[in-house]
Amino acid sequence: MGLSGTTLSSGPFAHSPNKAGEWHGLKEHLESVAEMARGFAQPFGAGDWGYLAGLWHDLGKFSREFQDYLGQVSSEDHHLVELRGKVDHTTAGAKHAVENIDILGHLLAYVVAGHHAGLLDAVSDRACLDKRLSKEVPPWRHGLAHLPSIEAPRLPGFLQQALSKDPREAAFSFSFFVRMIFSCLVDADFLDTEQFLDRDAALARPRWPSNVLERMAGCLDDFVGQKFAGDDSFVSRKRAEVRNACLMAAAEKPGLFSLTVPTGGGKTLASLAFALRHATLHGHSRVVYVAPFTSIIEQNVRVFREVVAPLQEQGLPDPVIEHHCTLDPREETATNRLAAENWDAPLIVTTTVQFYESLFSNRPSRCRKLHNLARSVIILDEVQKLPVEYLRPCLMALQELAANYGATIVLCTATQPVLHRRLDFPIGLESIREIVPEPRELSLALKRVHVEDLGTLSDEAIAERLASHPRVLCIVNTRKHARELFRGCRDLEGIRHLSAAMCPAHRTETLQKIRNDLNRGQACRVISTQVVEAGVDLDFPVVYRSLAGLDSIAQAAGRCNRNGREPCGTTYVFRSVHVESEAFLRDTANAAAQLLGGEGSPPLYTDLLSLEAVEHYFRLYFWSQRDRWDKHAILDQVKLQSHDRAMPFLLGFETIAERFRLIREEGEPILIPWGDQGHELCRLLQTMGELIPVSVMRALQRYVVQVPRRVWAGALARGAVRTAGGWYAVLPCLDPYYSSEVGLDLGVETFEPEALMV
Repeated sequence: MGLSGTTLSSGPFAHSPNKAGEWHGLKEHLESVAEMARGFAQPFGAGDWGYLAGLWHDLGKFSREFQDYLGQVSSEDHHLVELRGKVDHTTAGAKHAVENIDILGHLLAYVVAGHHAGLLDAVSDRACLDKRLSKEVPPWRHGLAHLPSIEAPRLPGFLQQALSKDPREAAFSFSFFVRMIFSCLVDADFLDTEQFLDRDAALARPRWPSNVLERMAGCLDDFVGQKFAGDDSFVSRKRAEVRNACLMAAAEKPGLFSLTVPTGGGKTLASLAFALRHATLHGHSRVVYVAPFTSIIEQNVRVFREVVAPLQEQGLPDPVIEHHCTLDPREETATNRLAAENWDAPLIVTTTVQFYESLFSNRPSRCRKLHNLARSVIILDEVQKLPVEYLRPCLMALQELAANYGATIVLCTATQPVLHRRLDFPIGLESIREIVPEPRELSLALKRVHVEDLGTLSDEAIAERLASHPRVLCIVNTRKHARELFRGCRDLEGIRHLSAAMCPAHRTETLQKIRNDLNRGQACRVISTQVVEAGVDLDFPVVYRSLAGLDSIAQAAGRCNRNGREPCGTTYVFRSVHVESEAFLRDTANAAAQLLGGEGSPPLYTDLLSLEAVEHYFRLYFWSQRDRWDKHAILDQVKLQSHDRAMPFLLGFETIAERFRLIREEGEPILIPWGDQGHELCRLLQTMGELIPVSVMRALQRYVVQVPRRVWAGALARGAVRTAGGWYAVLPCLDPYYSSEVGLDLGVETFEPEALMV
């Protein structure tokens, strides 16, 4: 469909016709995006910056060349055309920003130039901002007559203050600000485009009343009152004390908090109680719950939905969104970007990888949600689960969110708070307030487990030990080890397997069967990877744990005598014979091994789960590795150059995104037709084109198994899986590659650490 004689006097246009045959007016689009971006940036005092980014982002579309192109290839994906370099409509706005706003215009130039292809490096031998700013573009300035004029925005106060700080910290603050404005722009652009291209999808986006967080807090009060009514056990009383401490601390001013509670101390519901009350009292817009493992997310989403079920019974949309990184498309297209998650819900439950990699990404679809972290309450569960080599940039990002974007951050851990700034840890976070008054006393009061080191055990020896316990949990470090050990024990009564080779829906079903066995006092022997650690409310009298970091051992111990039914449970630590496959654990395991002793030497601490022992562990693992805190030189990519007016902000967004990979070997998702809903969703996906509704994407996350890319490619090549929806891999049927016992087994022996799923 062409322009049919339409001229610039009746145009110009931003997008080709929608389903109703209507053209999207460019002036209308620019002003709408500008106003929306202003609203998104207002919570951190940068509304005018958001407005200008929106108003100028598509200035190049005023050119006759773009309007002619629009009429000739109206059916083509304009986003892909931009990426291929056929039509450039983003450089004009970037050049305009630099020409009209002295020095600071470069900040907007990064935002505008990158809103399709992604945030660029300042200077590079490939596409970069420097080349874009020197590029000649078709005439477009006549279009300014269509738009309102606006004064140059003022630099926010926190950036003015940053200029007096350490140059590296100041540069990081400026780069973070660019990311947040970028997020405001791309989300506003996507939403306005969706409103025009697919109004049904736009109308289907859920809306919640302004008091939804307050109503959720009321639901949580009712849920806790009903769930624990009549339970006057010692552990239950301690959990109530933790929750009351959280409710008291919620009145304090926003900022950084630490919640140090031993495993089984009820910190999940307590931290949510803090977050909901704090958000209500201080006007925060949402709660973002971040956990390192999808197993934690699966269980907590289930509990959270139980908590807020009364709201749905009252007709409100589900306020809980579960968001992994497994289904994020690799490529940027118009269709998959409209379906990208922007965290537009009251309670977001997401992974550590999704959270941190989004903070350092340059992709529009990945950055889209970042502005919604401003004025939110962010709960970081098992906050210590960060690789040493990314520690400094991650902590700087958290400090930025709390100090300059109105976020309140809760650092939840079952172990010693290890991220506070101190003399031997100068990169730590400042001004953290502990929610529980005496975490050491609470740790001693809730001590219910003894840790014993067994040395090296073969799989045969492990199997013999598991046979001697009617109810026992054994946790190992890789899927392969779990699968082999399970098969060697499959004749034992009550034997079950858990790993990330099983899709979340399958794991949820298996966990419920395990709980039922335990509650009935039946034989229950479980072989699992670390998906069972942290947040999974199982209670075994005996636990075995393959050597890993001391924090992982503590989490395993949290599944042992969890509810205090025995005087003291026992967690046995053993060294696996699968040394080659566990090389990824070398740093954490070596640090833990130093505390355990061995070779005839006694352990350094009689209580290996004491806060003193855990502090020693983190001193070995985090604090003493100063040269690895920014191993990939993330901070070297941000510099201020006040002497260089041509490029005053030397920011390497694309390079940072390439270097910041919490998982060095990226996995690829395979969708599993598990159960009736999984089967129907996989069938539905194969009937769709590339435009997958957000609702379907969210539902599919329950049916994903992630595998190494080489395994994924091999399965695709030999026809074990099929593609659907453009690039998603779907297992056509369960047999022969997926079993109810061990999940996905593609017949390729790989050492897959469960870290692949964090």
